[in-house]
Amino acid sequence: MSGTLDETLTAVILTGSQKRFLVLYALVSANVVKLSTVAMACRFELVLEGDEPIRLRSAGEEALSEIERLDAQLSRFRPGSDISWINAHASAGPVKVEPLLFGLLELACKLSNATDRAFDITVGSLMRLWGFGESNYNVPSALEIAETCRLVGVEHIILDSRTHTVRFDLPGVEIDLGAIGKGYAVDRAVELLRSAGIRRALLHGGTSTAFALGEWKVGIAKARAANDDEDVVESIVLRDCALSVSAPHGRLFESEGHRYGHVIDPRTGMPVAHTGLAAVWGPSATYCDVLSTALLILGNDWISQMKSRFPGYDGLTVPPG
Repeated sequence: MSGTLDETLTAVILTGSQKRFLVLYALVSANVVKLSTVAMACRFELVLEGDEPIRLRSAGEEALSEIERLDAQLSRFRPGSDISWINAHASAGPVKVEPLLFGLLELACKLSNATDRAFDITVGSLMRLWGFGESNYNVPSALEIAETCRLVGVEHIILDSRTHTVRFDLPGVEIDLGAIGKGYAVDRAVELLRSAGIRRALLHGGTSTAFALGEWKVGIAKARAANDDEDVVESIVLRDCALSVSAPHGRLFESEGHRYGHVIDPRTGMPVAHTGLAAVWGPSATYCDVLSTALLILGNDWISQMKSRFPGYDGLTVPPG
């Protein structure tokens, strides 16, 4: 799926920098509708191409409304969200959730096992410990990390498919869907676009997870540490498929000469430092979101395992620096 970066470039996906939001629409046809919204702590942008702008806009607005709805449901930072309710009450007893959310939690638990626990939605307590999300950054002690790691692991999530309930077996367990929620929202929005008959569109969330309906050529870029410039490390032709990129520099802080990024290895409790960028492309944005995080943590040697376990997906890594 690799291609050369040339005058046919239609978009650049920048990995997690949160500094510039997509994008170069270099030679896109004039018959386009562009829409955007802010959700899941980032900007989602959608470009639709076709001859019926009113129909395109209507379909696009419906797709973005679904992303906004999912943000209200899935964000652990929204006090009224379903995830916040689960985090607050599931250690005291079973919490009933709606079927689609229950299915997402089931999938997340399965994917944790399939990625050797590099992806784990119970990383929320570690994210809180390090201050990511709240921007209250802190370098915890080894003892604090070890104690918090006891709360991490999908085995602490008890799912009852008969009653659609979820509970935790320990107080302090906290779900964080940051490594799957954006991809899931993109997939749900794309379902609506397809059902509306949209054949050519590009949707991205935070310039790190995207889905291409039709054929689009995109560039994977790595931000330089010293400034706001980006280096394009690979170009990819996406055709009715997704792309997700993960990198530790999206949110980071420095302490005593060390830099700490926001992607935490749930097995060790430490931020990832050995991989500078990981990108995964394939049929589902949900899976790409998960797998790019897992690949960032597990490193380049895991690509062959990933391709074996998840047929139809491929990826690349870039060293730090």
